[in-house]
Order: sequence, then C-alpha cells, then structure tokens
Amino acid sequence: MLRKLVLLASCLFLSFNQVFTQINPDDVTIVRDKWGVPHIYGKTDADAAYGLAWAHCEDDFQNVQAALLAMQGRLSEVDGVSGAILDVGVFVLNADAIVEEQFDSAFSPEFRKVLAGSVQGLNDYAAAHPKEVLKKGIFPTNEKEIIKGYVLAQGLLSNTLFGIARLIDDKHVSVASSFQPQGSNAWAYSSKKTKNGDAYLISNTHQPLHGPVSWYEAHVVSEEGWNMLGGTFSTGATLFLGANENLGWTHTTNYPDFHDVFELKMHPKKKNYYQFDGEWYKLEERKIKLKVKIGPIKVPVTRKFYWSKYGTTIKNKSGYYSVRFPGQFDIRAAEQWFHMNKASNFEEFQAALDMQGLVSQNIIYADKEDNIFFRCNGLFPYRDKNYDWLNIVPGDTSATLWKAQFMPISDLPTIINPESGYLYNCNNTPFSATVSSEDLKEQDFDHTMGFSKEQTNRSLRFMELIEAYDKVSYEDIKTIKYDQQYASNMYTKGLENMEILISLSPEEYPDLADLIERGKNWDRKTNPESTQATVFFVATTYLIKLISDDVRMDLANTLPKEEYVNALRYARKFLMKHYGSLDVPLGTVQRHVKGEVSLPVGGMPEILCAMYVVPNDKKTFKSDMGESYIQFVQYTDEGVKIESVHPFGASNKPESPHYTDQMPLYVDHKLKEMTLDKEKIMEAAVEVYNPGKR
Repeated sequence: MLRKLVLLASCLFLSFNQVFTQINPDDVTIVRDKWGVPHIYGKTDADAAYGLAWAHCEDDFQNVQAALLAMQGRLSEVDGVSGAILDVGVFVLNADAIVEEQFDSAFSPEFRKVLAGSVQGLNDYAAAHPKEVLKKGIFPTNEKEIIKGYVLAQGLLSNTLFGIARLIDDKHVSVASSFQPQGSNAWAYSSKKTKNGDAYLISNTHQPLHGPVSWYEAHVVSEEGWNMLGGTFSTGATLFLGANENLGWTHTTNYPDFHDVFELKMHPKKKNYYQFDGEWYKLEERKIKLKVKIGPIKVPVTRKFYWSKYGTTIKNKSGYYSVRFPGQFDIRAAEQWFHMNKASNFEEFQAALDMQGLVSQNIIYADKEDNIFFRCNGLFPYRDKNYDWLNIVPGDTSATLWKAQFMPISDLPTIINPESGYLYNCNNTPFSATVSSEDLKEQDFDHTMGFSKEQTNRSLRFMELIEAYDKVSYEDIKTIKYDQQYASNMYTKGLENMEILISLSPEEYPDLADLIERGKNWDRKTNPESTQATVFFVATTYLIKLISDDVRMDLANTLPKEEYVNALRYARKFLMKHYGSLDVPLGTVQRHVKGEVSLPVGGMPEILCAMYVVPNDKKTFKSDMGESYIQFVQYTDEGVKIESVHPFGASNKPESPHYTDQMPLYVDHKLKEMTLDKEKIMEAAVEVYNPGKR
C-alpha cells in the first residue's frame, strides 16, 4: 500500500511538472577517441543530452559543480571572493524570479525533454560519485537551476554585469566608452574566396582557459537528427558553437547597447522614495547574504540592493541607479542553441535565429551549400529617440521605461553571401565585416541600438593580411589565424595601446632611450622566440596589473602617460633582476602551464593569436585567457572535414592522460583531426561504454 502511495505521489508531481520519460543509461553510449574527446550517442535527443552531462561530469565535475553553486548563490562558500562575484551576479540579475516567472511557458515540450535529460545526467553522476561532491545541497539540481545559469551567462556575454559592477563601485561611464577589445575571432569563406572552391569556417574563441566558462569539447549524436561537434560550458545542455555535417557557426562578443542605466530622482526627506511620473514610490529593499570562504573560515557578508520600476537598483556615493536589460525578458537562449545544433540547412538555421532567444553575440556561419553569413545579433527594445541611451538617462518618467517589446531580427546588421567571399569579426564594429565596398552603413540602423564604431588591433591586422590574397588556400587561412604580429598602427583601446610605449621621447626620458629605440625597431611580432617583444610584454603586464581585479575601469580611456613610462622602467628592472638581460625570448617569460607541464607560448593582448596572462612565479607568467577552443571546418565535395584543438586536453582531472595531452599541439599551432563519421569513430575508439559502466 505504501509503495502505491509513493508511486501515486510521484506521478502527481510529474504531471504537475510535465511527464518526461526517465533516461535509461543503457540507451546512451560514450565513445572516447585517442584524445579522450567524448562522442556521445543516444536514441533520442534527451538521451544524448544525458550523455553530454555525464561525460562532462566525468571530465570536469569540479567546474560543473562550481557552475551549479553560482546558480544557487553559493560559489563564495568554495571560491571565496572570486565566487562571490558570480553569486552577486545571479542576485542582481534577478535570475531566480526571472526563471520562476517564465519557465513553464518558455520552452517547447521537445526541449523540455532535452533539459530534463541533461539534469538527470548531472544528478545520476553525483549520486554515483558521492565522494566527488564538493558541498551538501548542490544535488539534486533541476531544470530551473540550469536555466538560471543561462541567464547569468547572458548577463556576462552582454556585458550587463560589467556595467552593474562599475555602478556598485561608482565607476559608471557611458556605454559608448565602455567598449572592450577582448573577445574572439571568427571567419567564414565561400568558394568565391577559396582556391579549391570549398567553404571554410574558423572558430577562434578567446575565453578564460580555466573555470566554469572554459570550453569543453564534445560530439553529440542522436537518432533524432542531432550530430554536432563543438564546444560548451559547464552545465550546458547543448553545444554553443561548432559544426554538424551540413553547417557550422561560431560566436564573438559584440558591443551594442545591451543595458541601460537610469538615475533615480530621490525624495529630499523620505528615505528610499523615488519619483516617477510625478508620483513617489518606495524602493523595494533586497538583501543578499553570503558565506564567503576566507582561508579556513566562512565569513558572513550581507549586501543591500534595491528594486524599482526599472529593475535592479544600486546605491553608490553618487546616488541611486537602476539597470534594465533585455535579457531579463527572455530565457530561451538554451532552446535556441538546441535548434541551431539540429539545423540541417540555412533556412532551418535562420528559423532558429528567429526565436531571438540569444540576447547578444555576433554569429558567423558557413555551410555545405556554400552560404556564408554574419549577423550582429541582439535583443533591442524600442527606446525613445529623444534620449541619449549611451549615457545615463532620467529614471523618473515613463518615457524612459521601455517595454518588453523588441525590434525584429530583420532590423539587425546582417550580411549574406557577399561577393568578396569572406566575412569576419574580431569584436570590432559590425560595419566592418567584409570588403569595405560591401560593408553595412551605420546610418541605415536605428541609432538607439548603440552599435560599436570601433576597430580592434585584430580586425585591423586581419584587413592588412587579407588584402594580400586574391584567393586563399587552407594553409593561407591557418597562417592568418595564427598570426602573432600587431597591426602597422597598433590601434587598441586603453592599456593595450602600446603605440604610446614605443613613441615616447628619448630626449624627455633619457634613462629609457635604449628601450624606446628598441620599440621603434620592433617588428611587432610576438612569437615565442622573439627577444624584441619581451620588454613590451612585461611592460603590458605592469599596465594590466593596475586594473587586474577592476573590471569597472573604463578601458576606452588611455592611462596617464606617466604610467607607460613607469611600465617601461618596471620591464627593465624585472628582466635585469631575473634574467640579467633585456634580450630574453618571450617564451622564456610567458608560459603555457598546467600541472607539471610548462611550455613556451607566444601571443600578447590584442594579437590575432591572442594571449592574456597572470603571474606564474617570481620570474614567469602563465596563460590565463585568449586562445581557447579552436575549430577549423571545411565543407568539401567529399563532406565535412574538421580539425580542432583544446588548450590543455579533454579532461580536467590531473590523473587523466588527457589532462595536458593537447598542450604541445596548442603552443605549436597544430590541430587534431576530428570526424562526425560513426564508422571511423568506432574503428579508432579507445573506449566504448554506457554511463555508469566505465
């Protein structure tokens, strides 16, 4: 009788939350290739999602749990202050309420099954490996927690959290001046530009190399038509970029106006009352309580925020400011990526984009039918054109309180199949995406969208390089992608503006005359063997350190001239102290490090082959962000050909042979061959198993 009651209660619970069939792990097969990359096969899409979650946990359960802790507002309990940043991010984005309000109506039954399969995979792995669980209460997780992660990701990718962070520290500047050149590169070539008539897609993301938003490579296959190889982040229910047998795409971060800041007019006497359309309203007080790990103890921390008609509200020394962003009105990014994964042609891919669930990110695409495509993607409200939305706007009138009604996707900057035969984006303005004669014109788009007008060193360097080719071979494309030279005019924003470093006057700074002369003779290459680049690499680390933990600084403004002088003096002192010479190869000082492996690596900030570093020891620095998951895709008459490389390897577990096995490929600018062909995968398989039976 008791068993029947339990079953009845279970059925009632499932009916309330929609009934989804439990995944049978025997319907999921994981095939590991010689690089340890999982090729996941399921009968259904939900089976495949289960397998993706399970495999990801096998390889990087620590970062999977870190992502889940952030969604629960508890990452600070494990990662201390750095974790608290994401905990606060989830809170100020109002992720709990957003997901709770929209979840039941947001997703199709088809995708709900996929999401449920992914969640079951996470929970089943945790149940089978209790000793690996970091904290009580992380599991069991649920579908809403996963979608909260997507809300957080959209807040990060759209730079909304960047703006909020600066408000918290009273550092708000205009959106127009907050452009940051860090990000990714993407290229698509059609037969009009390639020597052999094939179409190419190159995905070159610049993500953190460690942590929950570092890339995980996988191949996901189902009998329902899902067959894609690419990258995802921790707890991703699908792949975020990559290629299937018919088409592929990648993303780069874009910089339109994705969030707005409103200055509230506060009551002169009544505390926390603000004016709106002539009436006074009280701010809703919201407190976040964290337990921040500091050494062996957890310190309770409480932070107070507010809520107005506009949304999240921050009080700082300058006043009260509210933040509003389109991402809080749509939580369907996860499902849109799923349909992009499964698209089999350009029309189906466009239909997936029509959902407008992704609130930011450029999209560059290529397919086997020789189509190439670029879109500066985003979700844009209808804003009153009488206000300057790139700066703070008044928060006391319904004229600035835009509604959750957004511009159609047809209004976004889009280029399809240009005559030039190529498309690119290096986090630069969308009005420079191909040959100049075919570029879009800024005046043709609504100015309230706030599109960036900036180039980056990477975009300028690409334009320099591509001009030398009438048509490109596959090897030419690799040469361009792995270029490690600054553009002839090192145009970058803020601290990376090394043009200042090499244009200082030797008469004004005689103690630096030799370094200034060295800069004038520098070939601007940053390969590991270069001894010319090292002085400027070390000087750049000095400049970066000035704001190393301060994402709120306005990178659009160059630092004071004296800081560049100090940076050169620091570089001399550092190199002479630790190496006794200024002629030190860059790869001696800059290392690619994981575990016991340390390899020389080239690249610097804003190079096409970009590299950002953190201190490794007293005399070296190690890679931290920049070149991450790289994928080259060729659509040929014989089918799709794929090469890729991960910065480290398929596993984040030190005991695994795949912890560091791709590092030599990575630093030598080499790639590994991959395939979507099941027969070839099975022939070369190193391990084949069902989840839980490894």
